[in-house]
Amino acid sequence: MTKLITEEQRAQLLANGRMSGTTEDFDPRPVVKLFTPNASATWLLTELNSEEIAFGLCDLGQGFPELGYVSLAELEALRGKWGLHIERDLYFVAGKRLSGYVREAR
Repeated sequence: MTKLITEEQRAQLLANGRMSGTTEDFDPRPVVKLFTPNASATWLLTELNSEEIAFGLCDLGQGFPELGYVSLAELEALRGKWGLHIERDLYFVAGKRLSGYVREAR
C-alpha cells in the first residue's frame, strides 16, 4: 500500500473503481489531490483498482491535461529536481465532479 493516500481515501477510491463502468453517467468527485511541491504537476484521482493503478485527471503542467491511469507506486517513487517527493493536498475537498475539473483544465 502506498503512503500517498490514507486508508479512508484508498477505500473510497476502490469503491469508485468497482462502480466505474457500471453506468454511463458515472462521474465521481475526486477523492485525493496529489501534486509536486516544486513544479506544476497535479493529479486529481477518482478511482483505484486492486493493482494500485489509479484513474483521474493528470496534469503535468505542460498545457496538456488528460484523463488517464497512473501507478501509485511510480508516483511514490518519483523525485523532483531537488529530490522532493510528490505530496497529498491535506486540505483538498472536491467542489465538483471530475468532469467539471476536466472542463476547467482544458
